[in-house]
Amino acid sequence: MKALTFAAMTALISPMALAAPAVIFDMGGKFDKSFNESAYRGVEKWKAETGQTYLEFEISNDTQRVQALRRMAEKGASPIISIGFAQASALEQVAKQFPKTQFAIIDGVVNLPNVASITFKEHEGSYLVGALAAMKSKTGKLGFVGGMDIPLIRKFQCGYEQGARAANPKVEVISNMTGTTSSAWNDPSRGGELAKAQFAKGVDVVFAAAGGTGTGVYQAAKDAGKFAIGVDSNQNHLQPGTMLTSMVKRVDVAVYNVLKGFKPGPQALGLKEDGVMVAIDQHNDKLVTPDLRTKLDAIKADIVAGKRPVADFMAKPADCAKK
Repeated sequence: MKALTFAAMTALISPMALAAPAVIFDMGGKFDKSFNESAYRGVEKWKAETGQTYLEFEISNDTQRVQALRRMAEKGASPIISIGFAQASALEQVAKQFPKTQFAIIDGVVNLPNVASITFKEHEGSYLVGALAAMKSKTGKLGFVGGMDIPLIRKFQCGYEQGARAANPKVEVISNMTGTTSSAWNDPSRGGELAKAQFAKGVDVVFAAAGGTGTGVYQAAKDAGKFAIGVDSNQNHLQPGTMLTSMVKRVDVAVYNVLKGFKPGPQALGLKEDGVMVAIDQHNDKLVTPDLRTKLDAIKADIVAGKRPVADFMAKPADCAKK
């Protein structure tokens, strides 16, 4: 898709009252059934509660980020919330130009006095679903399908593998990344191909941390009668019966909190802060038995209490290599 011109972008961003907040969704769009959509639910909750409205824009090309942020700031929007780590450099550039405007980034860090940076302890939530996957597996072989090959997704992978091996030291984890460009977040066909290849090697539970690409993984699992684990949003409803669970990042809560009360600086949300969680609902309650839930609760309690440290790839990659 060609980058929109500045004039075209202006036309897409509807004029609104000054000081209305703004949300800039990243690649994949606000209905990606994953990360962006969780952010959308958060801002829509705020809208329903307050009766106020907001500006929004969906990035479809990497070149649009700076223009979109600057245009929102020129309109007087505040706070302006960037969804996704990929917007960090653009936000840093624009936030410096508009020091009196409040900005926030979800899943990234920008060290400026007018920016709130909300990140998540994905490795903790991934540890839990890894343990669940290992306890549920009959073959002792698990799969992981990542989106774009970046440190953040390696963080998911590392946590998943640690949890799996803690539950079953003999487990084998087969991992694949979808690609090295932003298109890796929205390639369901490729996701399905990678999952099928893993199933052919004996994998019977696969965790997808790949944005919209994950829908292809979940469909492949459904077709093969294997289990899949969703990510970011609660995706249990997408393929009921074969969705073992979802590793939920409360992006919706992060966005909602920014809108309810802006606080600059870094914030990291993990199991202790209910920033990540294992989703149990009517779609998977028969798959995750009471015994499994009891074991997961005990593991979670140990992590929160600091009794079970979980290596963070983005902090110390070498620690993950040892696990």
